Amino acid sequence: MDAQTSAALLGLVREKRPLVHHITNTVTINDCANITICAGGAPVMAGAAEESAEMAAAAGALVLNIGTLDPAQVESMLRAGRRANECGVPVILDPVGAGATALRTESVLRILEEVEVAVLKGNAGEIGVLAGTGGTVRGVDSGGCDGDAVETARTCARATGTVVAMTGIVDVVTDGERCVLVQNGDPLMDRLSGTGCMASSVVGCFVAVADDPLSGAAAALCAFGLAGERGAAAARGPYSFRTGLFDELYALTPEDLAGGARLEAA
Repeated sequence: MDAQTSAALLGLVREKRPLVHHITNTVTINDCANITICAGGAPVMAGAAEESAEMAAAAGALVLNIGTLDPAQVESMLRAGRRANECGVPVILDPVGAGATALRTESVLRILEEVEVAVLKGNAGEIGVLAGTGGTVRGVDSGGCDGDAVETARTCARATGTVVAMTGIVDVVTDGERCVLVQNGDPLMDRLSGTGCMASSVVGCFVAVADDPLSGAAAALCAFGLAGERGAAAARGPYSFRTGLFDELYALTPEDLAGGARLEAA
């Protein structure tokens, strides 16, 4: 995995414009739709159980985000996830707030048990909880994981059988054996609600066109982080940063990503 691979995958996203089906939370749904467009994908937000499986079958990727979950939404996610698995559509799961309440943790574990998830994208606290190694989650914010971050992500990947993309100051992407560290990003990304949700949407775009979920997830986080770095350069605060983040991702070229991706094997 290198910068050139990331650049090539961005080119494929722009060429193929994959349909990314979201069943996601109500707080950031509009941001997720627009960041998908800026990355080069085509978003659809279809959460009703009566249509979720049908929509998943037509998508290039399915993004499940439990940020504002309820039992009916979980049932819709399960229907969509099973159908996505039948059709070979990769599933990205964002376990927002796992560890904060029993409902959230149990729902994530049920989805992981009943659906084959390609990429589990979460913060350090969520991944630590799901790895069983310890993590702290306050509301939907990470209080960090216990112990070494890389080993926590590896343990979670092995335990769940997925690629884990653990976001933070340095993002850790691993399938339990291979591991990539992504250093793109800016502290302002932690001062704006929904950047984690948006990262999952971008991961959906890239995994939809990648042969390897690990490469797709790492490339997506490089692109999103680099857009964040560029957006922060002219920002006066979180909300002007928000505008810059969208604009910079939209303008990002494969050549930009080839020159600006900062990733290394661990």
